[in-house]
Amino acid sequence: MNVLAIVGRVFLTFLIQVGRLSIFTGRAVGHMVRPPFYPRLIGRQMVEIGYYSLPVVGLTTIFSGMVLALQSHTGFARFSAEGAVATVVVISITRELGPVLAGLMVAGRIGAAMAAEIGTMRVTEQIDALSTLSTNPFKYLVAPRLIAGVTMLPLLVLVGDVIGVFGGYLIGTTKLGFNPATYIARTAEFLEVIDVVSGLVKAAVFGFVIALMGCYHGYYSKGGAQGVGAATTNAVVSASILILILNYVITELFFAQ
Repeated sequence: MNVLAIVGRVFLTFLIQVGRLSIFTGRAVGHMVRPPFYPRLIGRQMVEIGYYSLPVVGLTTIFSGMVLALQSHTGFARFSAEGAVATVVVISITRELGPVLAGLMVAGRIGAAMAAEIGTMRVTEQIDALSTLSTNPFKYLVAPRLIAGVTMLPLLVLVGDVIGVFGGYLIGTTKLGFNPATYIARTAEFLEVIDVVSGLVKAAVFGFVIALMGCYHGYYSKGGAQGVGAATTNAVVSASILILILNYVITELFFAQ
């Protein structure tokens, strides 16, 4: 009976968390689309998510493109298919590596920062003070972060795609002996609009998830500094797991036959 009690307690706790997250998501989305808005807060979050995350995303994607070109060339050389390196690099970057790597990097940087900031406001009762001053915490804290996440991550991924493809081009032309004009021609020949669009859709969803997890765990944090640390960790872990799960779901929707 003790085992059944433990299983039941875990199951009920899971249902409580899912229900609370669903209600939080519904309220947050409602405040995203309803006025009033706070342009200054939205702009600040856009700068924080987009501009300050650009170096991390750029470094990640350029080295991923370089490694992908090297690995693809090594594998294709066994089948005398080295000419497909450019195609593999551009499709892999735009469809998968660009949005997923950018999402994980931003989750580690921005998701943790959001959870820590809002969690600190929660444990120091600043969120209660906002409610006392007739300012809706969802409108003031959550909605600007969600809007910024949804709008800025696709732009980050678009820049990251260009940088990643350039990394593959750099290795292909300087180390692997490809002709620059031929490499660019093969890249443009096999790149389709759906490849870029699917990556940008993934990026928008990932941006929403990252901001949502950061705000959610920070909003419900408790227990002082230790609780804020736990909320920060939970925000990064949950956002990263959801990114990998949703990556498969969106890929299935776009490319399943």
